[in-house]
Amino acid sequence: MNVRKLTVAVSPQARASYLALCTIGRRAFYTRGPTQSAYHRSDFSGQGFSSFYETDQPTRGPLGGTSNVEGSHITPKALRQHLDQFVVDQERAKVVLSVAIHEHHLRIQELRRQRDEQARLEAQAQRRASAFKHPVEDEFPGQQATVHVFNPADPPSYSDPSFTPHSSAPPEAEPLPEPFAEPLQIDKSNVLILGPTGVGKTLMCKTLAKTLGIPISMSDCTTFTQAGYIGDDVEQCVSRLFSAAGHDIEATEHGIIVLDEIDKIASAKMSYGKDVGGEGVQQALLKIIEGTTVQVRAKPEKSTGKSPSSTSGYPLDSPRIPLSGGAPGGGKDEVFNIRTDNILFICTGAFANLHKAILDRKSMGGIGFGASIRQSSSEASADGVMLRGEEAARFKKDAPFFVPPEKPNPFGGVRQKKPEEKVNVLDHVQPVDLQKYGMIPELIGRIPTVCAVSALDEEALVRVLTEPKNSLLSQEQHKFYLRNIELRFTSGALREIARKASKMGTGARGLRHVVDQLLLQAKYETPGSSVKHILVTQDVALLKIAPLYFHRGQASAFQATLTQEEEKWDEELRNKEDLSIGHVHSFEEYRKAGAAGL
Repeated sequence: MNVRKLTVAVSPQARASYLALCTIGRRAFYTRGPTQSAYHRSDFSGQGFSSFYETDQPTRGPLGGTSNVEGSHITPKALRQHLDQFVVDQERAKVVLSVAIHEHHLRIQELRRQRDEQARLEAQAQRRASAFKHPVEDEFPGQQATVHVFNPADPPSYSDPSFTPHSSAPPEAEPLPEPFAEPLQIDKSNVLILGPTGVGKTLMCKTLAKTLGIPISMSDCTTFTQAGYIGDDVEQCVSRLFSAAGHDIEATEHGIIVLDEIDKIASAKMSYGKDVGGEGVQQALLKIIEGTTVQVRAKPEKSTGKSPSSTSGYPLDSPRIPLSGGAPGGGKDEVFNIRTDNILFICTGAFANLHKAILDRKSMGGIGFGASIRQSSSEASADGVMLRGEEAARFKKDAPFFVPPEKPNPFGGVRQKKPEEKVNVLDHVQPVDLQKYGMIPELIGRIPTVCAVSALDEEALVRVLTEPKNSLLSQEQHKFYLRNIELRFTSGALREIARKASKMGTGARGLRHVVDQLLLQAKYETPGSSVKHILVTQDVALLKIAPLYFHRGQASAFQATLTQEEEKWDEELRNKEDLSIGHVHSFEEYRKAGAAGL
């Protein structure tokens, strides 16, 4: 049987087209559905490539220049908002203290990070050194080595038979080792707060320290004397901080010391003897504020269970351990070495009559025609050494800090009373003024940040009574609540209480004196009686009548009387406003007066 072979000539172009069609058909036959994935390429398109991450190495990629310190969630604005819940007014002082304590907190974190980094580098160097040591022979110094551990860093030995010199040229000199990179040291910035008593200087320091969990101690400078005389040594302030920190050395070295009444150690001219409580105390404070080692005697509690030095994380050969030895809680005191380099010092003082030196420096005396007459010391302390009118405008021109402009009235033409412009003279204090007062220049230079606070006026004292947490009004109401008695104050009574307290010149501390005098008889008569409601009106605050008592079942009469007193007070305020705009005779004048805030 003959089989014929049919030969068909196919052009290369047709052959390529045939293969392409077969490939497409085979893919369409075997193609499966698209696989679902949990991630898409677009999910990572907004993230920069940072290569790989190693804990001991600096970050690479676009984030290489960022800080390797964990960001803090506590900001100065948050601290300021927290202070607003406890302290009324003192806006600039709140900002200064919030920034100072926040930077102190960041400085502590940076010191701890540097200490941990140094410990890690030392441990890494020890591990590298141990790789070239013999486990047995290195334990016996002087023994002849039998095993040679190769170290690439060692130079070649000529006695080694395997050594072959490559050239007769002298060996090159080894490069000098690079100097060790010292970490950046951040200096502390101590704070000095000037102002009258009873305005919240101490309360602000305590509130911020409790918020951050930093130990704080309060020391009164009036008891300090020079070493060797009767009184407390300046090292006593560090001892108080050590006790407040629970005998923890590390917490003590990162704490805050508040030196209250620092103006009482100003140097005084003495006709005889030595000023042991003035300039001598200032000289002793210099080293402590700058940074030195202070030996503190303390007897830790028996319940601690371990030495205070072990809680700080320092090695056993550190000089910070107790010098006298013995277990904590023993019969004798122990001596501890505490460094004051990282302790923040906040100094507060009234500095009475300091405003006179400032006014003299600015040539604003009280002598001559047209000159303003200076107030007495008691009136000046009660008024906060404030200037008004033209004198305030003159001082405001050369203010030592930026004063933000007033915000426009959001209500447009609605009449709103414009507050009177006031300037605190103590805001313009200079180091030369403090030197004239009696402070030595060495101490002034160690306290770079200076801030002034002003006295509280009647409006601020009314807010102190009602707004802050743990306010005086809330405390008194809670005391009567424990006796099942409701206590209420009318608006007129609060205003009269604030007016009386402002005349005392003791700030917010005068409010407690006035309130205790008003409620003394009620606290004595009402417990155990049928009285269920007590109302303090404006006439009660003026001592015209006794507090109004309402017995069981007279709740409606109590509310009616309270409402009547509030309406009476509102009517009195409206009458005062009408008198202030009595010169307006037309609607156009009324609109202009309202826009001007009159």
